[in-house]
Amino acid sequence: MASIRRLHLHRSAVWQRNGRHILACAIVLTILCSAASAKYGGGSGTADDPYQLHTAEHLAMIGQTPADWGKDFIVIADIDLAGYDQTNFHLIGNYAGAGHSDNEPYTGTFDGNDKTISNFSYREAGDGYVGLFRYVQIGKIKNVRLHNPRVTSSGLRIGSLAGYVDGASVSDCQVTGASISGDTRVGGLVGELEGGMTQCSSRGRVSGVRYVGGLVGYAGNANVMRCYSKATVQGDEQVGGFAGGLAHEHGVINSCYATGDANGNMYVGGLVGSVINGRVYKCYCAGAVTGSQQVGGMTGGTWALGEVIKSFWDIETSRQATSGGGTGKTTAEMYQGETYFGFNQGGWDSGLWFICEGINYPVFRWQVPVGDFRCPDGVELIDFALFAREWRRRNCNLVDFCNGADFDGSGAVGFPDLAILAANWLVGTD
Repeated sequence: MASIRRLHLHRSAVWQRNGRHILACAIVLTILCSAASAKYGGGSGTADDPYQLHTAEHLAMIGQTPADWGKDFIVIADIDLAGYDQTNFHLIGNYAGAGHSDNEPYTGTFDGNDKTISNFSYREAGDGYVGLFRYVQIGKIKNVRLHNPRVTSSGLRIGSLAGYVDGASVSDCQVTGASISGDTRVGGLVGELEGGMTQCSSRGRVSGVRYVGGLVGYAGNANVMRCYSKATVQGDEQVGGFAGGLAHEHGVINSCYATGDANGNMYVGGLVGSVINGRVYKCYCAGAVTGSQQVGGMTGGTWALGEVIKSFWDIETSRQATSGGGTGKTTAEMYQGETYFGFNQGGWDSGLWFICEGINYPVFRWQVPVGDFRCPDGVELIDFALFAREWRRRNCNLVDFCNGADFDGSGAVGFPDLAILAANWLVGTD
């Protein structure tokens, strides 16, 4: 009996030991299989658990996977697309034609998460619809930072971020160093917008033939708010520093501005080439405008169904004394808050804008970087000097935060505040 008992105990120990090994192996296999089957850099593509994009390969994979064009994504790290072009990068979404059964828009939410996507390059001689996204419908594109995109096409609806946005929203997206070229409906950020756009901006160069704009080429049933463009624009017809054309009864460009030059032939404006239909409201522009026919400081032409309300252009910098819409002002007048915020003038929202009287044009308050003490002109030496004056102050009260130098709200001006100033050095000086 004793020997039988010992045998049972031995077998039990062996099974227990082997069972642990089997369980450990099962766990390892599960982890390996999960890692192998995981898409992109993680996540499941839902609103609560979006697919994560860490690398250029992850971003390129989206265009190759139409089944995921209704999924949600978030960019986790800066991405450099220098190794990709039209030969190995597939644009996201597909547009075959109005009502066409082969249309495959992107309909999810893409969150750039304020990370930089740099060196997007794409050249084609086809039908167009070119941008990081070819076609977006219903979905949301937000917080995208594009740097140094190079897009060239002989077709229509060309932009750095999207070729065609239809019934979708674009918010807090920026493009810098852009070089965008196309034929018709060409924009620094979006080629054609039939949706919402808020707090977006563009810098760089945009060229095309018809409906060419610094931010948007063609704005149809669009609601564009609190956006700006500093891009230089070159085209032939319907050319604007901000948008080539506004052409829908419900279309609105509200509280926006453009400071880039616009050069074309017919219907050329500092803000919009032509307002065919819709409304431009509480906007300004200040770039040089040149052309041959229907040229204006703010709009090249404003048609019977279009309106330009409480909006201004600089008659000196634009070199245009007339416009299809808007009110012309001298540079000195454009540098005065009364022009925009005065009750009998623009009646603009002073909580949205910030102006340094006598020095520059108004900018959005969200544009002013932390550490830009004196004026909205960038963080530079004068701001460092003002910061140094407050150095080591204690007991900063809630009214002035040591004249604004207590960036972190700690009640004192010290090294954490200096680090914040250093992080924003030269930001906003362009």
